[in-house]
Amino acid sequence: MSQAEPSSGVRLTLDLWHPNCWAIEATGQTGGGVLAHAIYDSPSAVSDSPRRVNGLFTAFGETVDEVEMLLEAIRDSEHSGDVLELQERFGRARNAPGNVVREFFVEYDPNDMMCPTLLENGFVHSAPVRIQGGSEEWHVCFAGERSEIEDALDQVRETSGADVSVASITTSDPDGRSSRDRRLDNLTPTQREVFEHARETGYYEWPRGTTTRELADDLDVSKSTLLEHLRKAESTLLDP
Repeated sequence: MSQAEPSSGVRLTLDLWHPNCWAIEATGQTGGGVLAHAIYDSPSAVSDSPRRVNGLFTAFGETVDEVEMLLEAIRDSEHSGDVLELQERFGRARNAPGNVVREFFVEYDPNDMMCPTLLENGFVHSAPVRIQGGSEEWHVCFAGERSEIEDALDQVRETSGADVSVASITTSDPDGRSSRDRRLDNLTPTQREVFEHARETGYYEWPRGTTTRELADDLDVSKSTLLEHLRKAESTLLDP
């Protein structure tokens, strides 16, 4: 269900941990990460059985083994149900960070979701949730006044048992974050480091202020590795 855009223009990035989350549990045990895209109701064949939902997610990592270990940890979690991997790309996986991505559906208890609690307290998420290293990163808009944010966060903590901290807070124009900033979020840390260093040292200026060999030497990597990271970063940033 789509949500109305808050008019206050207060936007936050939240670092969040909450109990009974299979994604937090799995990413805390392995490398890689998960992007959360959408939630769907799961019809039950038995009327009195517990309600479940299906979510569409993307697992990402630097290697196939890393993603396989992450998916295995998700399957092993007591908080996840059936995991269905998709054979073809679907949704927004092409914008996921990481060299390897795998899309999947997973069934789980909606009582373990944070989105309803955040919404009830005025926080409307504005981008896919990124789960990595045992915590979730939420980009949200706040529907109230800036002075009310701390009380609203306290209510979220009390209601859900979550640990929530504010990583950033800005007052922006109604259009919010730029498309460039959103695409930068989709780069891996290494890709972002390579791209930002190339940009800062004049690689994209004319005439160029540096060469790929100099960039590789600066970052202590081979020229072929530098080019691989740079081209993948460029492909993500240029994808409309």
